[in-house]
Amino acid sequence: MKTYLGLDIGSISTKGVLIREDKSILASAYLWTQGDPIAAVKQVLHALQKKTSGSTIRVAAVGTTGSARRLIGAMTDAAVVKNEITAHAVGTLSLYPDVRTIFEIGGQDSKIILIENGFVVDYAMNTLCAAGTGAFLSSQAQRLGVAVEDFGTIALTSKKPTSIAARCTVFAESDLVHKAQMGHKKEDIIAGLCRAVVSNFLNNVGKGKRISPPIVFQGGVSKNIGVKKAFEDATGFPVTVDEDGHLTGALGAAILAANTGFEGDFGFGIADIEFLTRGIECGKCANRCEIICVYREDKMIDAWGNKCEKGALMW
Repeated sequence: MKTYLGLDIGSISTKGVLIREDKSILASAYLWTQGDPIAAVKQVLHALQKKTSGSTIRVAAVGTTGSARRLIGAMTDAAVVKNEITAHAVGTLSLYPDVRTIFEIGGQDSKIILIENGFVVDYAMNTLCAAGTGAFLSSQAQRLGVAVEDFGTIALTSKKPTSIAARCTVFAESDLVHKAQMGHKKEDIIAGLCRAVVSNFLNNVGKGKRISPPIVFQGGVSKNIGVKKAFEDATGFPVTVDEDGHLTGALGAAILAANTGFEGDFGFGIADIEFLTRGIECGKCANRCEIICVYREDKMIDAWGNKCEKGALMW
């Protein structure tokens, strides 16, 4: 069976998807990156190999996306290395051809993608502040002594959500503590946090954007039904959360790899090969660029970071 592999390597989580030729998902894996994208991808590959151990498959091409896409692209000899906007749009359109607005909130960043007639016409990302992201909700859950997985269910029990200032992580934490000390109920504070995440998103990432249905919400935070409901209340439109919404970037990367027409034979044995990265400072000009070198068993396979040809170590 011919398959295609998509890898989405984010700052918080790493996702892997194997698709068939008809673009349907054969197997998937999701785990925490934990600051080591190479190790995380190796674990994802082992998981995918285990899930398909009873099948005879050939991985014809690999696609990568996410913050570590170039690093993992070099490691896997990827046929395509694409940004998250393109990957998420392609993945979502394969599931919902009529989608017009995509909300995506991950562990460290968030994005909005606007689509018309199957093409991306506008987008925006927030990568400067963790307020309103999965990391923000996780830290607040810990502060409240509640599992973040239970946030959504608890939020829906609130009858009067507490107003929480969430434009800044520091201010939000301070406001949360203040409201708790004033005697606000825990479920009201949690519901307020869900609303604050949505308000932060729409007033920053979505500022000036025309939001039109159908709307698809994805990323790890989309599993929080409290945030989903807050989006529906704020926009006045129904919001769809797909069961595989957390895998959409990896799905898009796999589809993009399939569309290249590349015919290779990727081996899962790459997970047992040693890969290392090393940073060096180039002193060949006044820029003093920091160049990242990637090694496969002591052989350099890629390098980037140079701003001029003097630092082009690969050529």
